[in-house]
Amino acid sequence: MEPKAFAWEAMPIGNFIASLILIVGIFAVLFFVIFKVAKRRASFFFLGSCSAVFIAAFLFNLTVVCILAGFLAAAGLAACFFANLGDLRKFVANPFSRQTAKAANFGIERIYDSQLLYKNIESAVISLSNARIGAIMTFERNTSLKDIMKNGVPINAPVSPEILLTIFYPGTRLHDGAVVIHGNEIIAASVFFTPTTKPFAGKYGSRHRAAIGISEVSDAVTVVVSEETGRISFAVNGDLEAVTQQNFLRVFENYMSDYGTSEE
Repeated sequence: MEPKAFAWEAMPIGNFIASLILIVGIFAVLFFVIFKVAKRRASFFFLGSCSAVFIAAFLFNLTVVCILAGFLAAAGLAACFFANLGDLRKFVANPFSRQTAKAANFGIERIYDSQLLYKNIESAVISLSNARIGAIMTFERNTSLKDIMKNGVPINAPVSPEILLTIFYPGTRLHDGAVVIHGNEIIAASVFFTPTTKPFAGKYGSRHRAAIGISEVSDAVTVVVSEETGRISFAVNGDLEAVTQQNFLRVFENYMSDYGTSEE
């Protein structure tokens, strides 16, 4: 029996080079997706091991090993994506989003007093809750919401309880939809988000479903005030958490604590 030929001996050199470039390109794309979705060292180690075994098996023309390595990589990637469905949805919605806390969409980043901002938001939210005025405020973090805000009305005004209460006051033209806030600036109002399709046991209105929807495709923090009950809720990472007025500031600060652009 003749010894098994290597890949570069078993096929024309042009086909060999093209196949090798295609294999490397596929694994490079998979590494990019894993970087955007999982961001875990174990995932990179697993995919790196599979890619090394697959390329070595291809070079030595070991067809069965290639198939096994490819199957193992596919199964591992499927498990990884299933465990990170929320991040996968964000990647699909915006695969080339900037992974930085400083967004370059709205001019010069300003240094501001974060504690004053949080107090202003707390004051506005409690006033809206007491008056039972429906509201939805979305705080942009690492994921840019520039494309989503195109259906809204540009505001570009500093955050203040008076402006927020005026925007959400029933009967105003900007009452419906969400306010998007970046840093200490209200970027846009009357922004409409795609509502979630996730089933929930309780009854949730359009504001709550819209808030959950934007949290499923971005890392934004969204505050919702119910028009019927005055209940305050947070929508983050596809989940909804109700809070009391007394706990609002503490929970809000916790959710915003990893936002790195605010300095006192």
